[in-house]
Amino acid sequence: MTETLVTVPRDLIADTIARVLARVNAITAGGPGWTRPSYSPLESAAHAVIEEEARALGCEIRRDAAGNMFATLPGQDRGAKALHIGSHLDTVSQGGAYDGQAGVVGALAVIAALRAEGVTPATDVVLTVTRAEESVWFPVSYAGSRAGLGRLTPQEFDAKRSDTGRTLADHMRDEGFDPDAVRTIAPPAPARFLEFHIEQGPVLDDAGEPYAIVEAVRGGLRYREAQVHGVWAHSGGAPRGARADAVVAIAELILAMDAVWARLLDAGHDLTVTFGKLDAASPQHAMAKVPGHAGFCLDLRSDDVAVLEEADAALKAEIARIEAARPGIRFELGAQSRSAPARLSETMAEFVATGARAQGDSPRRMLSGGGHDAAAFGAAGWDSVMVFIRNWNGSHCPEEAMDEADLARAVGAVFLAIVAERGR
Repeated sequence: MTETLVTVPRDLIADTIARVLARVNAITAGGPGWTRPSYSPLESAAHAVIEEEARALGCEIRRDAAGNMFATLPGQDRGAKALHIGSHLDTVSQGGAYDGQAGVVGALAVIAALRAEGVTPATDVVLTVTRAEESVWFPVSYAGSRAGLGRLTPQEFDAKRSDTGRTLADHMRDEGFDPDAVRTIAPPAPARFLEFHIEQGPVLDDAGEPYAIVEAVRGGLRYREAQVHGVWAHSGGAPRGARADAVVAIAELILAMDAVWARLLDAGHDLTVTFGKLDAASPQHAMAKVPGHAGFCLDLRSDDVAVLEEADAALKAEIARIEAARPGIRFELGAQSRSAPARLSETMAEFVATGARAQGDSPRRMLSGGGHDAAAFGAAGWDSVMVFIRNWNGSHCPEEAMDEADLARAVGAVFLAIVAERGR
């Protein structure tokens, strides 16, 4: 078959996306939204659906000791760097229908299209389904992919899942995997990794564009269990000057960090500042009490480690200022966790762009604000890239939205890139 006879099987791609997304999203702990915790039976059941679909396409299936699944469509040169395409199937609690699962289903659709057109790719194409990408469950960035890459630290195996209090190692064992073997995984030889993912912001939707190529992923600096301590008092008896109100103190810190954010943006830096949780609703709090305690979490993100350090230093300076101005107030930030910013592969970006041009598209290049498995593969020396799909109504929420035709368009671009690579 000559390359000019290879066409994009668009109906098959669209049908695969719609059908398999429906199968995966039928697996959930219940609503609102979709919930499949990391290293849970629900995540495992979703993996089983993709394994069944991949076997039906004739793929070779294997799993590593951490439970990451690899479904391989053999290529012409089996010794060359394979092209891995995939994402994750765990979700945040009450999350959306597309974050992670759209990337897995998109990868499956690429393989289905290659099979349908009788295309043997130049290299192996490997549908890659990772475990435990969502760090809301374990305070570990990209736990599954980093485990498979031999990059988890010994301490991270002891990280506790937020809903059960049991460790990452415990939950690996529960799902039939071997954390002791994971500890000794030798890093695999770097290959190529491509991840379809919904954009977690409004850029593409505002621009009316179906998909984009991601050049970099922001890193994060987080305090997941921070606290502010004050002094409990009677709401009617404690005068203003004598109060150590924990809620007022955290409110002051939130406004101060919002000003820090504005200052760093005005200086031309990349940064986001998010107080994602404020807990002043324990049974100890009441209408007639001055709050003596509050819990909170803080998420700082940037594409520049130096900016994260500057924002963290500003945070600590603001805390010192507030504590000095408000006797009785004391902050405890707790443990800090991080994920490194990742610059993605220009070679892989151009690979996607080649396929996009073949179908008349000119996708923009952009930055990812959220962290993704592609960053973990990039940090391990892989040639890694992301393809963002237009999304509206936010992300990590039941309202998360995506037009399946946009994902199908992006799948078509990658399919054509693979065909072009075979022809070189």
